[in-house]
Amino acid sequence: MDPTLALLGVGAFLAGMVDAVVGGGGLIQIPLLFSAFPQAAPATLFGTNKLASVFGTAGAAVQYSRRVSIPWSAAGPAALAAAIGSWSGARAVVLFPPAALRPLILVLLILVALYTFLRKDFGIHHRRLASAGRECGLAILIGAALGFYDGFFGPGTGSFLIFGFVRLFGMDFLRASASAKLINVATNVSAIGFFASHGPLLWTLGLVMAVCNLAGAHVGTWLALRRGTAFVRQAFLLVVSVLIAKLAWDMVKGG
Repeated sequence: MDPTLALLGVGAFLAGMVDAVVGGGGLIQIPLLFSAFPQAAPATLFGTNKLASVFGTAGAAVQYSRRVSIPWSAAGPAALAAAIGSWSGARAVVLFPPAALRPLILVLLILVALYTFLRKDFGIHHRRLASAGRECGLAILIGAALGFYDGFFGPGTGSFLIFGFVRLFGMDFLRASASAKLINVATNVSAIGFFASHGPLLWTLGLVMAVCNLAGAHVGTWLALRRGTAFVRQAFLLVVSVLIAKLAWDMVKGG
């Protein structure tokens, strides 16, 4: 077997597993793709990453929906808004350098981590915080904003979604993670459409990685459902910490 393909397959499996629990699989897949294909256009690699991820994300969403009561009144409108936002965000890349967002995103992730760590009961219990009308409006707002961010820049989208669902809608971490998968499916499909229309994707490689990503997502979802909300909360803090470290390193290296 081609060692590069084997490495990408293992990376896709791990990305699917992490993504199914709290998001952040792009931290694994994207650097591997750029390392394996340094001459390829960024749009090709970003699109291939989305292609590899969408199957695992969709599989995780289906598994969660069978075992967890997903608050569709929030998740549904957020997913629709996120699909539109993701396409718009991808188009905006040509107008504004995404790297300029790193300092702001770094600060926001640090605040998210501190808030979650200090509030020991944060996301442990599910309780509805908003009326149906207000919930729908907030869902559209958060879906559009984070969908745009996912298409434009990306790192931490899953973490921000989960934090937003817990903080604004009173979900526990397990329901928030399940709901975030639906939004991720919408943003991935939208981004694939954009990138495929603006350059060739590595379809064969993407589909091979998709199978590995789907297998990883199955394992990750099983772990989350078996271990429950406390496990997802711990995994959330770990992934956010890794994101903070990576963004800080990128800023230092870039400077």
